[in-house]
Amino acid sequence: MAAITRTLHGVPRTGARLMSTGATKRTALYDLHTKYGARFGPFAGWAMPLVYSDQGALDSHLHTRKHASIFDVSHMLQTRIVGADRHRFLEHLVVADLKELPVGGSTLSLFTNDKGGIEDDTIITQQQDSLYVVSNAGCADKDFAHLNKHAKIFQDQGADVEVRKIEDHSLIALQGPSAQKALEQLAGIDLAQMAFMTGQTVDIAGVPCHVARSGYTGEDGFELSIPTSEIVGITARLLENPEVKLAGLGARDSLRLEAGLCLYGSDIDATTTPMEANLVWTIGKRRRAEGGFIGADVILPQLAAKGGERRRIGLIVEGAPARAHAKVLSADGEEIGEITSGVPSPSLGKNVAMAYVRKGFNKRGTSLKVQVRNRIQEATVVKMPFVAANYHKI
Repeated sequence: MAAITRTLHGVPRTGARLMSTGATKRTALYDLHTKYGARFGPFAGWAMPLVYSDQGALDSHLHTRKHASIFDVSHMLQTRIVGADRHRFLEHLVVADLKELPVGGSTLSLFTNDKGGIEDDTIITQQQDSLYVVSNAGCADKDFAHLNKHAKIFQDQGADVEVRKIEDHSLIALQGPSAQKALEQLAGIDLAQMAFMTGQTVDIAGVPCHVARSGYTGEDGFELSIPTSEIVGITARLLENPEVKLAGLGARDSLRLEAGLCLYGSDIDATTTPMEANLVWTIGKRRRAEGGFIGADVILPQLAAKGGERRRIGLIVEGAPARAHAKVLSADGEEIGEITSGVPSPSLGKNVAMAYVRKGFNKRGTSLKVQVRNRIQEATVVKMPFVAANYHKI
């Protein structure tokens, strides 16, 4: 376990980038984070908690796997798409089959570009009269501009569609095996029949909130869109449960990597196709047949031919942890790819990493090598997730 403590000031260095985009914004929970001894770092123009005084990133990671943690994700973009043509509009921009998504159902989808690349990944929930969309903080400005640009084109053609930014709600993620019990204590209802990747309105401590059973850790949990005027009070109430603690970006990043989940800007970007990223499962069956989304003329032929020059893989790495941009070599020493994220896994006691390698070297069990600084270390291709998902099943 000694390697696990090799972190940067308590924050695992997976390759995730702390991004600053000018003036630093604060979420509505900033003062609460400060009260709990948070150490902040800039991310996508926001001051976000990295770790807290009562536990470092390693402890937060393990606490989430065993109990439950609250992550402040209010920096993410929340939008609502309304109008009679909302499905046709959004299906032009993403690869999901939204028309067949049941009310209350959620799906992971991808914004794509005309070269077949991924502009962002996003969670979309079908509501009775709208589509609720949550996008990454690092892509918030880009995504909102993209949505509005295409909405204007549709509107000019007579379509009934409107993009509304949700600015009066904040967002937290309650994650871990104790999450359901903790939320039920404030909601006063049984959440056992709420399936993974569904969303609905739930009164939490008497406040109507949008609750989605989803997250970014591989654990059971919920993402709660709460009126900003009520976010501090509800978060504080959740923290009264001894099994619930605050957790920062350090733990969130190592948890998502163990779960095999991509970080936009590191593991996927505008040059990565769904086929290369092993995300073709996000493309709905009807969408594969009909197309109609941006980049379909590139993505669908590549899917049919199982094309693309590279593949995203998981690796177990011997020796020192392999960080982003470390070279991946074949057993013969030929350079065949690059690490995109890597961390000592707190749950496994092994070094795990994601990488892109040349197609043909991505078969499970393949022995590869990774160059870490000036050392050549052994690595093995393994199936992701590295840690089995603990999503709620009915």
